[in-house]
Amino acid sequence: MENIELIAAQVNEVLEQLRPYLQRDGGDVEYVGFQDGIVQVRLLGACVGCGVSDVTLYQGIETALVEEVPGVIGIEDVTEHERAAELDRYYFDLAEEIKKLNDESKDE
Repeated sequence: MENIELIAAQVNEVLEQLRPYLQRDGGDVEYVGFQDGIVQVRLLGACVGCGVSDVTLYQGIETALVEEVPGVIGIEDVTEHERAAELDRYYFDLAEEIKKLNDESKDE
């Protein structure tokens, strides 16, 4: 097994150990890649746009990976936070419109 494949397997093993804590709050994390000692991860679910996602990333995930996986020196968040925020606004507006339509139909 190549070094990068070994590191990827070890990273995924650590992420599997952390995953239940993230999922408990509706979030998750996914391994994307590894380059020059940096693990690329993508946050999913409730972690996207969460106000404490940086704490989760750097004090939780990064700390665990650096301690547990030889060759890892840090992480990079590749989550598309801006796109997720746009989708959140879209679905919020859509939910408000549906609520408005439902209220109007009750009045009839």
